[in-house]
Amino acid sequence: MTPKVALVTGSNKGIGLAIVRALCGQFEGDVYLTARDRARGEEAVKKLNSEGLKPKFLQLDITDVSSISRAAAFFRDTYSEDDPTPYGVKAQVTLQTNFFGTRDMLTHFMPLIKPGGTLCSPRVPAAAAAETKNPVSVLRPSGERVQSVELVSLNQCSEELKAQFRSEDITEDELVGLMRDFVQKAQAGQAKEHGWPQFTYGVSKIGLTTLSMIVARRTSKERPHFGERCCPGWVRTDMTSDKAPKSPDEGAVTPVYLALLPPGATQPHGCLVSDKQVKPW
Repeated sequence: MTPKVALVTGSNKGIGLAIVRALCGQFEGDVYLTARDRARGEEAVKKLNSEGLKPKFLQLDITDVSSISRAAAFFRDTYSEDDPTPYGVKAQVTLQTNFFGTRDMLTHFMPLIKPGGTLCSPRVPAAAAAETKNPVSVLRPSGERVQSVELVSLNQCSEELKAQFRSEDITEDELVGLMRDFVQKAQAGQAKEHGWPQFTYGVSKIGLTTLSMIVARRTSKERPHFGERCCPGWVRTDMTSDKAPKSPDEGAVTPVYLALLPPGATQPHGCLVSDKQVKPW
């Protein structure tokens, strides 16, 4: 049975914090404390933890539509058993956030990245322009299973779709067309009969993995280790179960390993990586 959920906006202080405190003591379900500023939100959670309360934290800025979309996608994916949201709406929102949003980031930031170097635009905030040599896309895991969510979802595709996603000749335009086709079929209630998985989050991750491989092929001469997809594993964070086997530091190992590959490294390249190991696609 899906647990009940209470979400309190702007609740890192004042009345919102008091509401979270009261709910933690009286509400039978998961209580989410939210804040625009992650540090302040996490500090508020620690304060309540010291009182013996166990709220969960989610970063949320209700003045930012993209932040709202990310939060909505998180709750759909985490508490989806009884989710009444129409499948077509889930497909549109999930792919817009996870696939098309990431593609837009690549489109705008790729010209700012020097081969083997840092972001070169002086207008990029210092935190974003740290000594990170290689852009790394991070995947959310599917749980304790060895296979990541995109591999599980890929295996649920029709043979025709599998072949298209695994093709070494697929172009970005063709991939975008496939993602749009999925949304259209989902909205028409025809996704399953056309070979698509029913898990919209998984479809978005199939698209991201394929996009990373396309980008890797396109930039192979200039950036030989650009385009890896990273699955850090199931990590204990404020947005996941406390039963997850990895700490945040352990989850960071593979993303940092890929980000700091030395100049001239040729492997891994354009592939899915978990625990520093290349996984078959």
